[in-house]
Amino acid sequence: MIVKNSTTAAKMVVVDAEILCQPNISVEYIGVSTAAPVVGDEDLDFFDVSATATSSSRPKSREFRSADLVSVDISRSDSGVRCSTNTQTTIIDSARSSNVIPAIRSGSYTDIGPRRSNEDEHIRVDDLSAQLGSLYNWPLPGAFYAVFDGHGGSDAAAYVRTNAMRFFFEDANLPQTSAAVDQAFLEELESSHFRAFLIADQALADECSVDAYCGTTAITALVLGRHLVVANAGDCRAVLCRKGVAVQLTQDHRPTCLAERQRVEKLGGIIEYGCLNGDLAITRALGDWYMKLPFGSASPLTAEPEVKQMLLTEDDEFMILGCDGIWDVMSNQDAVNVVRRELRLHNDPQQSARELVNQALCKDIDDNLTAIVVCFTSPDHRTSVPSQRPRFRCCNLSEDARKKLQSLLGSN
Repeated sequence: MIVKNSTTAAKMVVVDAEILCQPNISVEYIGVSTAAPVVGDEDLDFFDVSATATSSSRPKSREFRSADLVSVDISRSDSGVRCSTNTQTTIIDSARSSNVIPAIRSGSYTDIGPRRSNEDEHIRVDDLSAQLGSLYNWPLPGAFYAVFDGHGGSDAAAYVRTNAMRFFFEDANLPQTSAAVDQAFLEELESSHFRAFLIADQALADECSVDAYCGTTAITALVLGRHLVVANAGDCRAVLCRKGVAVQLTQDHRPTCLAERQRVEKLGGIIEYGCLNGDLAITRALGDWYMKLPFGSASPLTAEPEVKQMLLTEDDEFMILGCDGIWDVMSNQDAVNVVRRELRLHNDPQQSARELVNQALCKDIDDNLTAIVVCFTSPDHRTSVPSQRPRFRCCNLSEDARKKLQSLLGSN
């Protein structure tokens, strides 16, 4: 899809369209004006933002600044093959990167919803150095967050959550450096994150306590100074708030996603009743070994994550990590609006995550709900809410009314 700026030069370009589409849209190219007035097709730069990762080998991810991100806000509807979707594509031309390290704070909340049990698990580590001790040898402060949305029982999600620090920071061969973080280091960091998903997947296959019919989706976010690395396998989602605008950082791996459908069918899988092999509503997950080929073989259901890295700017306020239960009933922008309003009221990410889950609970849901809110700005940046003081109105009484009032007061 080509999106062109048909107006004069501007800092922000917003394109609204009513389209018939699959619930997930693959945007391949975005055209952004780089000069003053646009005449025809002149002075346009095109950025390739198409998704790759269609083979079993580790896909090459691309580094981008948060200012170049494209937000596609889509309300899910998997009830039909075709759906009417309001899509807003937002391109923000901003280079407000800063050397200031984000002041990380986070909060989370989970709710069982209408289910009999809660199969969600999550992790919040605001200070990786304190958590890892001598294993942490990076020159910048780090934080780590993850959501695991289990299915077929809670065993797989619980197992990965219990062993996550080992999978991601001990067994994945993390790059070590005491010098400045450069591009080579970041690429190694992405590769180690990719390996960690496969290590966790193999561990589930070897773990006798986890049934082969049990699995979990997974999304992780690693913050290192101003660098953010996000990895996702499944339909959990990461959404960034930049100056109040929702920016989706991850792609939902569902059979309704065209790229995922093509990958599945190329490897011999089928999409039936909107599910992979008529059974799973996702195309990437850890575990579920009853549907996978032997380890090392390309399989329609894969644990391979999509990994992206970006550079946070001073415009980036917070990030939401949430299970699909949140995004099935709320748009990206609605979720960002809820959290942003709550943070402006009390500046507490824990209460903000709770309110986001409570708002989702008020809608027609059929799932567990889990949300993590990670703040990148300090408490001083919040907008204060003025307190409401009671107002009194003075009124004039007639002479007759004043005497009656005095008589009543005197009699009491």
